[in-house]
Amino acid sequence: MKPIIPILIASVFLILSACNDSVNKNEAETNNSKPIPQIKVPVFNADSAYSYVAYQTTLGPRTPGSDAQTKCAQWMLAELKQFCDTVYEQKTTVKSGDGKMLPCINLIGVINPTAPKRILFLTHWDSRPWADNDTKDKEKPIIAADDAGSGVGVLIEVARELQQQHLSANTGIDILFTDVEDFGRSEWGEESYCLGTQYWAHNPHVAGYKAAYGILLDMVGARNAQFPLEGLSSQFANDIQQKVWQAAGHAGYSSFFIYTNAAAITDDHVPVNRITGIKTIDIINLSTDPDKPFAPHWHTHADDLNIIDKTTLKAVGQTLLQTIYEEDAPAL
Repeated sequence: MKPIIPILIASVFLILSACNDSVNKNEAETNNSKPIPQIKVPVFNADSAYSYVAYQTTLGPRTPGSDAQTKCAQWMLAELKQFCDTVYEQKTTVKSGDGKMLPCINLIGVINPTAPKRILFLTHWDSRPWADNDTKDKEKPIIAADDAGSGVGVLIEVARELQQQHLSANTGIDILFTDVEDFGRSEWGEESYCLGTQYWAHNPHVAGYKAAYGILLDMVGARNAQFPLEGLSSQFANDIQQKVWQAAGHAGYSSFFIYTNAAAITDDHVPVNRITGIKTIDIINLSTDPDKPFAPHWHTHADDLNIIDKTTLKAVGQTLLQTIYEEDAPAL
């Protein structure tokens, strides 16, 4: 993802954040005072999710045009076919910011395809081709255990859990793995990022596709991660953001999902919101320091399996399951 949206917009957001902090605290207090819904939620298996992350790292960097890209796509396709009712594969080419034509593979796993209410989950799965935030080997690709692998691992495990404890016929889940998210550079412009998601948004797997809302995962597996209120999510879909953070509290993970405003990040949720109109938020590991919003391993070779923590995977995965089953629960 792009480090931060243009500085003027970011500055305005940070000014507004100071005004909104008290509002968010009041919302957190209100949410925490609400009774926890008495529903049966599957227990997210962090060991299983970790194994999915680990496998991706054994393939090497999943960059466009690499053998690892092909192998990882085949593996994800097979996993989705195990746990989803229908699976779509989008193979295309996209044009990078420097004019290169890149192979792009998006995968979509569909659970309960005829359900009228749909929730979209998405994450990118490609590795950044450059370690541009590192001090050495800056032109070599990164393993991307967290910034790609963690989101895939969590969502495959969510799909596995959903297969074992079925949802009602009213709720459907769509899991979108997008490619060529991290081939962008700031000097190429904002549109050079999230190329696979841009393609899917213009060419959805089902004509006229709509969902009630979407949840993006990005960097959701690192040790000591925290997930504050990402700025563009608050602008695009504050109600969805509050819903998910409330579910995190119900699941027992409010220490991870904090009611603190953070920087506005150009990420895959942006084209989903702007092109499809589906209200979509970003669950992303950020600091609350506007000058250094990302973790130290971001876009470096330190983003390997050593950074992944099962406790963080558990916090995110259990929060997603809590969100899904609260949504699926019969209205009182």
